[in-house]
Amino acid sequence: MSGWICISGTPAVRAEEGPDHAAGVAAAKQAAFHDAMRKLWEDHVTWTRLAIVSFAHDLPDLPATQDRLLRNQVDIGNAIKPYYGRTAGNQLTALLTEHITGAVAVLQAAKSGDQALTAQRISEWHANGRAIADFLNRANPRNWSRAEMRRMMKAHLDQTISESVHRLGGDYATDVREYDTIHRHILMMADTLSDGIIKQFPRRFR
Repeated sequence: MSGWICISGTPAVRAEEGPDHAAGVAAAKQAAFHDAMRKLWEDHVTWTRLAIVSFAHDLPDLPATQDRLLRNQVDIGNAIKPYYGRTAGNQLTALLTEHITGAVAVLQAAKSGDQALTAQRISEWHANGRAIADFLNRANPRNWSRAEMRRMMKAHLDQTISESVHRLGGDYATDVREYDTIHRHILMMADTLSDGIIKQFPRRFR
């Protein structure tokens, strides 16, 4: 039960409204934001994986899976709008949508067996990854360095390519291990993004 604290000569204040209460509220806001960012990026790699599996095996759920994957890119863009504005959120969604369509192009080229085309599509996909990294760096240069963002995006792309190659090649055991690596990395990436926003906008999390 909450109580009142009364110091002689000062107004009474509720105990839960003191510094400890404020710190608890801030911690709760930060944890909720942290978890929400993880959920968005977990969805990103989960639906990407499901799309890879459906594509590799010509499953009938591919259109529905792709639609859900594309909706995730909108969700991620919307998540940054309260901090960077509607235009920036829409720009991130556009870049991430290109990221998904680029992944499809890589899969199509790899499945066709055309090595030159596959190399070209991978190069284009990495260019988009660098564009995403640079966008993030411009939004929060103090907490998201260009080099760090590019390293994270390159790792994400390289891991996804490896996952796709092993799935298309029927090496399912390696494919599963690759997904575990992807999942660990994306959680680290999500934490980097949420931590950066919290540091950039501390008053929003008090």
